[in-house]
Amino acid sequence: MKLSMLACIILFLAGKAQASTESFQIDPVHTRLAFMVSHAGFSNALGTFSGSTGELLFDEKDWSQSSITVSIPITSLNLGDAHWQEKILDGTFFDAPKFPVATFVSQRIEKKSDNTGVAEGMLTIHGVSKPISLAFTLNALKRHPLNFKKTIGFSATATISRKAFGMDAWANVIGDEVKVIIELEAARGKTEPGKEQEDDLTK
Repeated sequence: MKLSMLACIILFLAGKAQASTESFQIDPVHTRLAFMVSHAGFSNALGTFSGSTGELLFDEKDWSQSSITVSIPITSLNLGDAHWQEKILDGTFFDAPKFPVATFVSQRIEKKSDNTGVAEGMLTIHGVSKPISLAFTLNALKRHPLNFKKTIGFSATATISRKAFGMDAWANVIGDEVKVIIELEAARGKTEPGKEQEDDLTK
């Protein structure tokens, strides 16, 4: 009888722990990844990726119980020039036809202050997986003013080596160190691309 009661208590506490972790779906419209890399020392070339999808499990009281999985479509690359873009997407660098998606899967999330933290995990690009660390800021966790869904927003940064991911071409023109900047929004429930803008126009 005592064992049965103990089992019930454990199951109850486990249920409460799980209930405190909320699932958010990444909004592909309002999530963007940008990067900067040296262009022969003259300037920093800028590029962006859009259309990312994935899931964020967030525990507001215990960030260490949170996790995130993100998929980034490589062909969404925007460098501002079609010819340059085509070259970066071919076998010289990303080889997008063979590796069309990059992913990040967190392994540990640590809270640093009331609104900052670090997400450590595995980044996979060009078929190569390497551990990286993302320093992030929690910007907001509240109801969205347009669709009224509970929404969470982050800004994050990281620095990676392109050579570490097997993209080492043109070493005398393109730098190895790549600075990554991420702006991410995720909402409770399914977010349909463009739906928020449609709702806004009808108000």
